[in-house]
Amino acid sequence: MPGIGPRTAQRLALHLLRQPEIKIRSFADALLAAHDQVGQCEKCFHLSAESVCEICRNTHRDKRILCVIADSRDLIALERTREYKGLYFVLGGLISPMDGIGPEFLQIPNLIERVDKDEIKEVILALTPSVEGDTTSLYIAKLLKPFTKVSRIAYGLPVGSELEYADEVTLTRALEGRQTIN
Repeated sequence: MPGIGPRTAQRLALHLLRQPEIKIRSFADALLAAHDQVGQCEKCFHLSAESVCEICRNTHRDKRILCVIADSRDLIALERTREYKGLYFVLGGLISPMDGIGPEFLQIPNLIERVDKDEIKEVILALTPSVEGDTTSLYIAKLLKPFTKVSRIAYGLPVGSELEYADEVTLTRALEGRQTIN
C-alpha cells in the first residue's frame, strides 16, 4: 500500500492475523462497503458518498474561487489549514508523459466547463512543485487565462527549516515568492 513500508506492512499483517475471525470479517465488510459507497463528487471529483460532496454543498464557501489540486489527499491537506474558504477541483493526477499520462487522462475538460459555467473569478493552482506539477500548471494556466484570473500557490521553505539544507530550486522559489513586509 502507498505510504506503508515493508516493516509497517508486516506489523499490520501480523496484527490482523492475531485477530478473531469475526473482527477480520467485520474489517473486510467495512472495506467492501467503503468501496461500494464512495464515489466521486460530480462537481469537483473529490471522494464522496453523495453525488455532490459536502464542500460543494456548503453555502458558506466562496463559489467564485476554485482551487485545483491533483487528488483528494491534497484537498484534505488544504482543508486541515482551515484557511481556504473557496471550492476545489480534483484533476485526478498530473500530466506525466514519461508515465503515458497526457491531459486527456485528467479532468481538464470538466475544469474548463466548470470555470465557464460557474463564472469562476479566480483559479488557484495548488499542484506539487515537480516537473509534472509545473507542466500541468502551465498547461491549465494557458487554457484558463483568457477566461479568468489564474494564480499559483507559493513555493518555498517549510517553517522551521534551515537554509543550508534547502536545495537550489526551493531557495529560488522562496526568493521569487517573497512578499513585502507591511
